[in-house]
Amino acid sequence: MLSRPKPGESEVDLLRFQSQFLAAGAAPAVQLVKKGSRSGGDANPDRPPLQDHRDVVMLDNLPDLPPALVPAPPKRARPSPGHPLPEHEDPEERLNRHDKHITAVLTKIIERDTSSVAVNLPVPCGVAFPPVFHRSQGRQGKPATSGKRSIFAQEIAARRASEAKVPPVGEVASTLHPPEGKGLKSQEAEQEAQTIHEENVVRLQAMAPEEILQEQQRLLAQLDPSLVAFLRSHSRTCEQAEEKAMGEQRPGGRSAEVTGEEPIMPTSASEPRQEDKLEPGAPALALPVTPQKEWLHMDTVELEKLHWTRDLPPLRRQQTQERMQARFSLQGELLAPSVDLPTHLGLHHHGEEAERAGYSLQELFHLTRSQVSQQRALALHVLAQVIGRAQAGEFGDRLVGSVLRLLLDAGFLFLLRFSLDDRVDGVIAAAVRALRALLVAPGDEELLDSTFSWYHGALVFPLMPSQEDKEDEDEDEEPPAEKAKRKSPEEGNRPPSDLARHDVIKGLLATNLLPRLRYLLEVTCPGPSAVLDILAVLIRVARHSLESATRVLECPRLIETVIQEFLPTSWSPMGVRPTLSLHRVPCAPAMKLLRVLASAGRNIAARLLSGFDLRSRLCRFIAEAPQDLALPPEEAETLSTEAFRLWAVAASYGQGGDLYRELYPVLIRALQAVPKELSSPSPQPLALQRAASLLTVLTQLTLAAGSTTPEPRSDSAEASVSSTPSSITWTQVSGLQPLVEPCLRQTLKLLPTPETWSALGPVPTACLLFLDAYYQAWSQQPGLCPGDWLQDTERLSEELLLPLLSQPALGRLWDSLGCCSPLCNPQSCAPAPEALPSLVSLGCAGGHPPLSLAGSASPFPFLTALLSLFNTLGWIHKGLCGQLAAVLAAPGLQNYFLQCVAPVAAPHLTPFSAWALRHEYHLQHLALALAQRAATLQPVSATSAALYHGMALALLSRLLPGSEHLAHELLLSCVFRLEFLPERASGGPEAADFSDRLSLGSGGDLGCGRGTLLAQACQDLPSIRSCYLTHCSLARASLLASQALHRGELQRVPALLLPVAKEPLLPTDWPFLPLIQLYHRASDSPSGLPPADTVGTAMHALQWVLVLESWRPQALRAVPPAARLARLMCVFLVDSELFRETPIQRLVAALLARLCQPEVLPNLNLDCPLPGLTSFPDLYANFLEHFEAVSFGDHLFGALVLLPLQRRFSVTLRLALFGEHVGALRALGLPLTQLPVSLESYTAPPEDNLALLQLYFRALVTGALQSHWCPVLYAVAVAHVNSFIFCQDPKSLDEVKAARRSMLQKTWLLADEGLRQHLLHYKLPNSALPEGFELYPQLPPLRQQYLQRLISGVLQNGVSET
Repeated sequence: MLSRPKPGESEVDLLRFQSQFLAAGAAPAVQLVKKGSRSGGDANPDRPPLQDHRDVVMLDNLPDLPPALVPAPPKRARPSPGHPLPEHEDPEERLNRHDKHITAVLTKIIERDTSSVAVNLPVPCGVAFPPVFHRSQGRQGKPATSGKRSIFAQEIAARRASEAKVPPVGEVASTLHPPEGKGLKSQEAEQEAQTIHEENVVRLQAMAPEEILQEQQRLLAQLDPSLVAFLRSHSRTCEQAEEKAMGEQRPGGRSAEVTGEEPIMPTSASEPRQEDKLEPGAPALALPVTPQKEWLHMDTVELEKLHWTRDLPPLRRQQTQERMQARFSLQGELLAPSVDLPTHLGLHHHGEEAERAGYSLQELFHLTRSQVSQQRALALHVLAQVIGRAQAGEFGDRLVGSVLRLLLDAGFLFLLRFSLDDRVDGVIAAAVRALRALLVAPGDEELLDSTFSWYHGALVFPLMPSQEDKEDEDEDEEPPAEKAKRKSPEEGNRPPSDLARHDVIKGLLATNLLPRLRYLLEVTCPGPSAVLDILAVLIRVARHSLESATRVLECPRLIETVIQEFLPTSWSPMGVRPTLSLHRVPCAPAMKLLRVLASAGRNIAARLLSGFDLRSRLCRFIAEAPQDLALPPEEAETLSTEAFRLWAVAASYGQGGDLYRELYPVLIRALQAVPKELSSPSPQPLALQRAASLLTVLTQLTLAAGSTTPEPRSDSAEASVSSTPSSITWTQVSGLQPLVEPCLRQTLKLLPTPETWSALGPVPTACLLFLDAYYQAWSQQPGLCPGDWLQDTERLSEELLLPLLSQPALGRLWDSLGCCSPLCNPQSCAPAPEALPSLVSLGCAGGHPPLSLAGSASPFPFLTALLSLFNTLGWIHKGLCGQLAAVLAAPGLQNYFLQCVAPVAAPHLTPFSAWALRHEYHLQHLALALAQRAATLQPVSATSAALYHGMALALLSRLLPGSEHLAHELLLSCVFRLEFLPERASGGPEAADFSDRLSLGSGGDLGCGRGTLLAQACQDLPSIRSCYLTHCSLARASLLASQALHRGELQRVPALLLPVAKEPLLPTDWPFLPLIQLYHRASDSPSGLPPADTVGTAMHALQWVLVLESWRPQALRAVPPAARLARLMCVFLVDSELFRETPIQRLVAALLARLCQPEVLPNLNLDCPLPGLTSFPDLYANFLEHFEAVSFGDHLFGALVLLPLQRRFSVTLRLALFGEHVGALRALGLPLTQLPVSLESYTAPPEDNLALLQLYFRALVTGALQSHWCPVLYAVAVAHVNSFIFCQDPKSLDEVKAARRSMLQKTWLLADEGLRQHLLHYKLPNSALPEGFELYPQLPPLRQQYLQRLISGVLQNGVSET
């Protein structure tokens, strides 16, 4: 085969190719056919065909030089063969001669004469023109010929007919075309092709039709589907050409009709469903309606496109426990896999698992991107319903995994954000509803609203994730300002998806959510439900953090739009019917949004009051009674309640006091109406919430009137604001108490009836809290006579409070504390079923049972307020303290304290548990504060004092952020109060000494008596308290903020938003904090000098730990014994002289003896992770190094070194001593009699680590370990080596057996007779003997025989070698 010319070849190469082509005589690839003249004649008919004359290029006739570049002669048209042109005639001259001007053409146009033609009008008729063609009439009785059908219909019909028809064998053989024989030799091609054709015909005639079909299917499965499709299309093209030719010969012939059989489809890569695979020759698919050819576009029936019209396949029954895809109804309900629902419900419009009703999350996601707006809205609505039901816990354990987590991982958050940018109002409303369902957990806002009037109920934790980025965990020591400067650019550069993975709210804010919501409220004006959803989303964003609340406040025109559109001062009256628009209509959620924003900080509250004219709005909605607001009754009550709450929040900062003078008549009128509302048979819950909010406002205003002007702080940015005096005076609020006290009396009358009492809600609590604030502010007025408030407190106690203490109903409240306590019932604080770390919620979707802290029958709010009032009265009037403290003797409170002190695991810290525990800790602290006040005036029983002290210790280690003031008060009063240590006066020190003497059999006495040390610790209790106040100090800013909140110093309250509750304020091992800080300071000190007063700090800390170990062991139960041992080791690592001090020696010895008690020692586990310690082996290595350097044989130091070397602990510790610090053995001179644990704990079971055994043997042989300077480890090493060399375990490895024989041989050949005697004749450990073990006077027979065999083998080897 000749190759084609390639680029770069010359004319010589082209000529060579031409000569080769001519010599081969092959047919040219292209044949030139020259057409004749236009007249159809041929100029030279006798000329042979043009293809016989080849165009051959010859170089001989070509000139050597190229032609000169001269103008070519003018071209002339080629004349036709019949009309030759003259040689010298110019065509232009000829044209001018025949056509001189255009007028010659125009003059030849003659108009036709129509004067004699008759004109007839059209005749009217009933037939339309053109006539209407009816397909049904035109098709009836007429066969559809191929000439009258469309090309597409003809192709479909031909394909169906050719593929579905199975001709007989004879017909198949007759229709077979013989092969063309291409590829064979030219002289044998026809003969071979005919032979192959005859063999094919014979083979086909011998096969049955079923075999032919099987072979056909097998060949189709082996071939490429694209090749099969190409061959079939080529075959159909040929068949159509033949049919067309036959149709022209036979015009009346029929065209191919669609058969009722399913065609044989080729096997493709994507297999169809099982029910779509039909066997060849099977009947057509059973359709509910038979298609007619007369129907439009039904002349060709494509059955594969009509599958959707068939009946659904039967529902498959689940035979196994395999997991199936979850499907949901249009209401968000989870449908069981076996449920069979009718199709008219619209739950079967999906492709996968068509027989199952409902839609999967993937299908709903796909539907949200539909081009049809109704489908997008429906999908978002269903997803919102699914989220709501998932958060309510309806799915339970029927689903594997979390629905919310799955949706967020799939990008649902940004899908909603994209949907908010839709142009269709229905889609936007559905997206806002879904966003509310995702962010706002149902029940959270109801819980926070119902507890607003509790004791510090307005203070809440931010709903933000407590887990910060991993890169920030190691940088907690940085100043907050520097950390904020460093983090802000990083967070700004992070994409929203990355932010949303850790914090959903931050991720949403990064997508410009707030401007979009403002646009929706301001421009699009959505419906009422969408407005409420948007406001709920804004409230949730504002509760996230101070940063989020600030962004809501600073969003351009957002707050202005909310106030102008949804808090107008004038509006059209509204009826009971639902309104079509909430714009220009007052809305309670808008007022609540402002209240939540104000709670985030005093600066935000001040900006809202001054910059947005909230004072006029508050006056507008408070001055008028709810029934006169021209709003629906419930909306009016809620709006008035939220207005009171917003005012209460502003008053918590000392703001909004000027409104009190303007609204004083309104407040008095509303306060006078409260007893009437309470006395009604069925009080309205909304009215009671409004009354409680009113009392809360009056409480904050009373505190503002009683607070004195604080000194301005130079280190605060709000010094000028804090020093602003209050605008309310005491004379303005002094007349409120006679109006509130009747309300309290009215509520206390309903205490014996639990159902009515539960219906009162927070009103009794709010009354008690007002009286508490009233008497607190009254006692702080400098110009008033103290006798007035003292006399009034006595009157209140005699008339109201003391009779209350004797009521059985109050005892029932105390008894129900344990049932409602989160501490006693940790399961009540279990996290929500759909709780996510990136989306924080309280998890109150399912509500709370009545007997729970947040339930309707909870005693905590009332009892907490009652204890707060008792503390205030006891602080004002010392004489009433003893009478009021009788409440602490209630059996229910005593049992509750016992349950709280018991070693029960605290509930896991979740957002709801942090909220609930904070309220419970308030009650515990107020009860302890009252007990402490009573203890200073009258003696307390030993049992109660020990109980109160244990309760104070437990509470101190549990307090959460935001309660810094409570922790400080506990350290100042209850924890280190001598009255709460009754053991000091009831023989506690003597009992400790007696206990130590009884336990001398298990260990020696390493110091003076423990009783003496405990007595000295009781005397040094004030110094111990000062030490812990110094080393357990909390952050100053947090402490000042907490003090301002609890003391009622409103001018110094920075915010009502508490810090994030990551962990308790103090660690569980807080008694060891001074020791830990000493160790860290010594490690970080570059000079190596210890800090000042190191001995005093260490001594006071050890004294307090000894007191707790001896008299309050339950307080240290949360600290593992191994952690206590590590803290004691830190005392020796501080410096080289501290452990030599006599007080330190005695205290550490006493604490070490407590750790080595038989009931404590089994719990000593050095292999488990320890809090605050990365690795105990690393600490022990440092300890060994320090011991080797500075111990000088100190016995107490040596006892701490020996304690971790017990056989049950890790072999790493023993290898560290015998491998890396062998020199320390010289200083371990602790006598056997002073060993704090038994010697058997070191010798049993036998050592199995070969490396350590070899180190033991080497230390013994080399003399590094001797009995007179290290008796304990000498006995231990001898015991383990003896057990190893005489072990005859047949399962031992060959390496171990060889080492054993070698070690025994070396022992037999030892020159040191004493060591040889000890290693061979060791019997049992015995710490009473000088050596520490007993010896066999003579080896047992088995050992003797084993030794003789080994010795004889050694001697024989020695003789043979000689």
